[in-house]
Amino acid sequence: MRKGVKIAVIGGGSSYTPELVEGLIKNYLSLPVKQLWLTDIEAGREKMEIAGDLARRMIAKAGLPIEVIETLKRKEALIDADFVITQFRIGLLDARVKDEKLPLKHGILGQETTGPGGFFKALRTIPVVLDVCRDMEELCPDAWLINFANPAGIITEAVLRHSNIKKAVGLCNVPVKMERAVAKLLNVHPSSRIHIDFAGLNHMVFGLSVSVDEVDVTQKIHNLLTAPQIELMKKDIKRLGWEPEFIKELGALPSPYYKYYIKTEDIVKVCKTEAAQSKTRAEVVKEIEKDLFTLYKDRSLAVKPLQLEERGGAYYSEAAVRLITSIYTDKGDIQAVNTRNNGAIKALPSDSAVEVSCFITKDGPVPCNAGRLPSNGDRLIQELKEFEEKTVSAAVSGDVTEAVKAMYANPLVPSLRTSKQLVKEMMEAHREHLPQFFYIPGGDGFVHRGKAGKIATRTQERGAYN
Repeated sequence: MRKGVKIAVIGGGSSYTPELVEGLIKNYLSLPVKQLWLTDIEAGREKMEIAGDLARRMIAKAGLPIEVIETLKRKEALIDADFVITQFRIGLLDARVKDEKLPLKHGILGQETTGPGGFFKALRTIPVVLDVCRDMEELCPDAWLINFANPAGIITEAVLRHSNIKKAVGLCNVPVKMERAVAKLLNVHPSSRIHIDFAGLNHMVFGLSVSVDEVDVTQKIHNLLTAPQIELMKKDIKRLGWEPEFIKELGALPSPYYKYYIKTEDIVKVCKTEAAQSKTRAEVVKEIEKDLFTLYKDRSLAVKPLQLEERGGAYYSEAAVRLITSIYTDKGDIQAVNTRNNGAIKALPSDSAVEVSCFITKDGPVPCNAGRLPSNGDRLIQELKEFEEKTVSAAVSGDVTEAVKAMYANPLVPSLRTSKQLVKEMMEAHREHLPQFFYIPGGDGFVHRGKAGKIATRTQERGAYN
């Protein structure tokens, strides 16, 4: 009988894997991992093997008995797993480049997890995650699903509504980054001394209150951020990305993604310039990934390289290990995760997925009561939740009409006509990774012909992980 914890990583060839391993090493006394299974598809084999070799060197240096196993057989990795981590990207970064560039042709923000780009990433990802859930129901029904795959909130919504997996949590690194930014602002070290009460949706979360060593400093933060006459503060305000007047009116710390909704025109201009120079974020990340895996190949490397922090998802794995450890030890500490609302946020249905501070127990997250959100926050997250629900419906049904409705529900898309054009163009661009849709062009939109093949097409046939 296996003693210790088994963790299966779907998308083991991700550049984030070394960060995950570092966290497992640091937390080994509380989380005694026996086996770490890395699984990927054929297209990700080389990266998985490179990441696996680095993982073994890191573990050997730490002198720990963690076995690292690589496989292209997902079901083999899932058998009797205690925790399953999903961290893949269907279509790789080439798909992200399309997500970022195509909307810009219509003067709309192209972004990985927000707007049309996030919508199509969800359409590609949801069927695969639900496929993983079905395998878990068969092979490790008591395991916890810890989802990194973006857009994390929409994926969590899909799992809650369309799978039998009850132990599922979505994770995002934005709350961690916000806490680190506040720590820098206050010159507090380590950043773990900072605690922020979070509530909202994934990529639209609000920091409602801030404390240092359990002492409330919310008003101090607001005073610092609304005092632009103090030259010293300007750099810190810029680090957080907000004008003092906005913070003062809002009365809370907003997610960095809020800027996409209130500074849309300025950001679109910047994105267009970057796209024209082949410097979209996706193209920059491709170069970072190339350099990272060159580093990972170095047989003398036995630690997580600092360069990984340049990758946009830095601290995802740190958050994952902290969450897994708290579940395993029934710690009862507070962390911001994506889970079922259960009345925590009054403006949203109780059964919806939200991102909110929770007590983390052996039975999972218990949401803290957040009540009402700050100025205009309720209205915006209600709009975004409608978009998320429609996106899940479209992804599961394979109905193009539902896809157009979902696109139109997004606050960044200005008209139904534009929604139809975007769906038409982006579906064609991503056709290889959207087997649940079958369509023919028809005027300004599509004539739906029903489903093209099974929704639950096996992951190995759908595209590549991270």
